[in-house]
Amino acid sequence: MASTAELTIEGRKVPVSNLGKVLYPKTGFTKGDVIDYYVNISPVLLPHLKGRALTLKRYPNGVDGMFFYEKSCPKHRPPWVSTQDVWSEGRNDNIPYCTVEDLPTLVWLANLADLELHTFMALAKAPLRPTTMVFDLDPGAPATIAECCVVALRLRAALRDVGLESFPKTSGSKGLQLYVPLNTPATFDATKGFAHRLAEAQEKDDPKLVVSKMQKNLRDGKVLIDWSQNDDHKTTVCVYSLRAKEQPAVSTPLAWDEVESCAKSKKPGELVFDTKAALRRAESHGDLFAPVLKLKQRLPKSAASGSALV
Repeated sequence: MASTAELTIEGRKVPVSNLGKVLYPKTGFTKGDVIDYYVNISPVLLPHLKGRALTLKRYPNGVDGMFFYEKSCPKHRPPWVSTQDVWSEGRNDNIPYCTVEDLPTLVWLANLADLELHTFMALAKAPLRPTTMVFDLDPGAPATIAECCVVALRLRAALRDVGLESFPKTSGSKGLQLYVPLNTPATFDATKGFAHRLAEAQEKDDPKLVVSKMQKNLRDGKVLIDWSQNDDHKTTVCVYSLRAKEQPAVSTPLAWDEVESCAKSKKPGELVFDTKAALRRAESHGDLFAPVLKLKQRLPKSAASGSALV
């Protein structure tokens, strides 16, 4: 195939180039493979992208090369790529973020080697109203995702105690992420404060395993419960996104029995999924993360008041 071409996707002409370029050298996974994965996973991925501002993380020379973040949607974008202005306090101006409303846009971004899809916790039209609260569980060696599973199960129990359901996914890297759908009026002050207090409570219960403070020198052999992602200017890797690691690993939604199994077995390899595994799981199970988009839950009143967890 020529170095440049056009793909017809849902009636749109999408320019693509260098489809044979290897972006994951250890496995030979090419740009064409990246596009193919995103096309095939799109039925379950697109609902989690729609309406959300996207920070691009581009790897033009593959995962072993330099990468860069891009907030403003590239000016050379096709006219059918949607954008949403979001006010930036740091820049004192609006930033026109890309939003992924359809498959042609997703393919166009994949062609830009935007391997990782990083979205905000809020919709772009209401950037100060989070639809979700997140706990990012990051293991410090020699702890692994297996220890993250132990912590995730404790967090699930604590959240259920206050009437909240949660949904786990792998980060696609070392750790685990726990999403708490809200889809009701909320503020980042409330979600961040609540998540912080819950993380501190978990650390108090088991200081040998859990840490809630951000200093890296405190993490050895422990699981950091990163509550700080609940912020209007921070993004988290989207479910079903590729990660720019040696292998084309995917941030993959989990069933709770899988979390329980890994917590017991202590075998972190149980929760590593490449593109083929992610596609098989989506075909077999559908979108395990679908409730995150629709389930309506309210934070307990203590979240708004700043009261301690009970």
